[in-house]
Amino acid sequence: MSKSMTKYQLEHFQDKVRRQFQPLIEDQELLVKQFKAKATDVAVKKLAKKIGADKIINKFRQAEKMLEEARATAITFFEQKKPKDAELNYSFKNKGNSYRDEKLSLDDCEEQLRSWASNQAEKEIERRPEGARLRQLKELKQKALDTVMEAGTPDSLVISLDQVSKKIGLRWNQDLTALPNFKNED
Repeated sequence: MSKSMTKYQLEHFQDKVRRQFQPLIEDQELLVKQFKAKATDVAVKKLAKKIGADKIINKFRQAEKMLEEARATAITFFEQKKPKDAELNYSFKNKGNSYRDEKLSLDDCEEQLRSWASNQAEKEIERRPEGARLRQLKELKQKALDTVMEAGTPDSLVISLDQVSKKIGLRWNQDLTALPNFKNED
């Protein structure tokens, strides 16, 4: 008669599944992030051109540059022309602060475009080998966790988990190598 597993045994198996899969998943996620960043940069340019946002953003960039130049000129003018006994208003004193008013900015437009392009890049990366590998690792991890929860006995579970672990190039029960015996030379 086979005995059923205790809660602690189930938790142990779940933790071990996570320990085996998580480093592989994290490595693959880093690789995918690298490709996503590059793909997003490319996608931003393509998307901007495709939907005509490049013209709007360039026009916006020029307008903001002109606005900044006008602000700088105004600040210089009013600082030089103020009477000796007069004070400048608060907005002139805090010209170096990055006070953010609630008006639409070029950064807002570029951020929106980058967000859309990032979503497109993510879909594109899912079709790349790195994205497919990440998806496969996550699916195998979930399969291993499901196997733990659906198993009847520890013996059958170990066999099933060994089969899943082989798909990622590991064995469920790894043999530990002995430490070399160092002779004490005193």
